[in-house]
Amino acid sequence: MQDTKTEVVAVPSIELERYLGTWFEICRLPLKWEDAEASDISATYSETADGRIRVENRCLDKEGKPDRSIGVAVPQDPSNAKLKVSFLPEYLRWIPFTQGDYWVLAIAPDYSVALVGTPDRDHLWLIARSAAVATETVENYLALAKSQGFDLDRLITPRQSGRMVPDSAFDTI
Repeated sequence: MQDTKTEVVAVPSIELERYLGTWFEICRLPLKWEDAEASDISATYSETADGRIRVENRCLDKEGKPDRSIGVAVPQDPSNAKLKVSFLPEYLRWIPFTQGDYWVLAIAPDYSVALVGTPDRDHLWLIARSAAVATETVENYLALAKSQGFDLDRLITPRQSGRMVPDSAFDTI
C-alpha cells in the first residue's frame, strides 16, 4: 500500500553535465509500453544544441531482438532534478499531456547510481553506470523509494549482461 501522505521529493539539484552519459537499468516498476521480459536495458542521455536532453533507451526484447526508443527531456527548473520527457515523434510533442515526469529522487555523490521516479509514484527506476550494483546499495535506494511511498511489490529486475545493445544491431531493422 502506498503512503500517499509522504511527499515525493526530488534531490535539491543535479549537475546535468555529470548526469549525461549511459546508465544501465537495475530495476523498475512495470511500464505498460515496455516489455517486462526485456534485458540489457540502457539509457543514454546527451545534450542537444537547443539545450534539451536527447534520451535513447535500448534493450533486447523477450525474443532477443534489439529495440530502442528515442525521446527528449526538458529540465523544468534550474535544479535540473525535475524533467519532462516525451518519446512521441517530434511532430506530436506539442500535444498537451504527452510528457511524463522524470524526477531524480536520489543520486550517489559520484553519479554512479540514481533513483528516478514520478510524483504520482507510478514509475520508478534504479539506474547505474555499471550493469551490476551491490545488493546493499540496491536495498538502500529502494528503502528510500519506500520511504517516499512507492509500492515495490511489482518491482522488475531485468537481466543485465553488462553489454549495451550496439549501434550495429539497428542497421538491419
